Amino acid sequence: MFRILYRFLSALARLAVRSGRSKDLEIIVLRHQLTVLRRQTERPAIDDTDRTLLGAIAAALPHRLRQGWIVTPETLLRWHRRRLARHWTQPSRRPGRPSTAATIRTLVVELATNNPTWGYRRIAAELNRLGHRIGASTVWRILKQHGIDPAPNRSDVTWTEFLRSQSAVACDFATIDTAFLRRYYLLFFIDVTTREVFYAGITANPTGPWTIQAARNLILRHGDLLDGARALVRDRGSQFVDSFDEIFRTEGLKILRTPVRTPVANTFAERWIGTLRRELLDRTIIWNQHQLERLIADYIAHYNEHRPHRSLDPQPPRPATPDQPAPVAEPSLRVVRTTRCDGLINEYRNAA
Repeated sequence: MFRILYRFLSALARLAVRSGRSKDLEIIVLRHQLTVLRRQTERPAIDDTDRTLLGAIAAALPHRLRQGWIVTPETLLRWHRRRLARHWTQPSRRPGRPSTAATIRTLVVELATNNPTWGYRRIAAELNRLGHRIGASTVWRILKQHGIDPAPNRSDVTWTEFLRSQSAVACDFATIDTAFLRRYYLLFFIDVTTREVFYAGITANPTGPWTIQAARNLILRHGDLLDGARALVRDRGSQFVDSFDEIFRTEGLKILRTPVRTPVANTFAERWIGTLRRELLDRTIIWNQHQLERLIADYIAHYNEHRPHRSLDPQPPRPATPDQPAPVAEPSLRVVRTTRCDGLINEYRNAA
């Protein structure tokens, strides 16, 4: 049947060509191609050029010859109405004041960031003094869009900022349990500014006399490193007796006691305890005090001399060679690894 139909269509095509109806045959083929394309694309993409051409041809053709078009008469009418509306509509300006330039917005945010005591009116006055005419309400809106409080209460100093400004030293006890369920107490001090940790001692009974002697030993060993400190932060534990505080008062330090049951007030010490547990204590078993003292001393040396700190860009608190920048390792250089704390911590250096 397909062969018979093919031969019939071929004969019809030859007859059409001989009779001069090749154009009609071409139209039939084009309409069939259009039908095939409609099966593949539900809604064709039409630009302004296509709309202009189809609209001009539709104006010249009668309705009966528009059968099979990819657009309907309703679509042609909608295009015409849109064209008329676009032609006669005047360009409108957005209501209200013109938008603030991006450079002015950036300057507003910069002034608010660099001057936390300035409110939005103070910032607007400063900009007007610089020749930028801008209203206080506009400054208020820009600051709110950037998540900045327009009121001057942005100047409230946080506890962390206060401790850094005081060059404070924080101290605390870290509890460590051995394999035989014996608990030891590690007393340490940490410089808030440099993040350097000072080892004060380990004991099973942290009494008042013991903490007093630990404070004296700390001053004897590291007194020169604590010269710039002006405050000591500690909790309200019973181990810190008045004689303990008096030792640091004689060195010129002010005692800052944290509120009751508020470990966040001693955040630097608490954070170091968490680091100690994650990097050392949670990865090994402590058997006796001698092993604990050796591991803690080795870890503090690693923490102060090698471990990078993000707040120090990122450098250790006490680099081995502070006057010379560390060389940048290239892929061709050989790296040497050394271990600390019985192989639990690795340190890497460039080979000589």
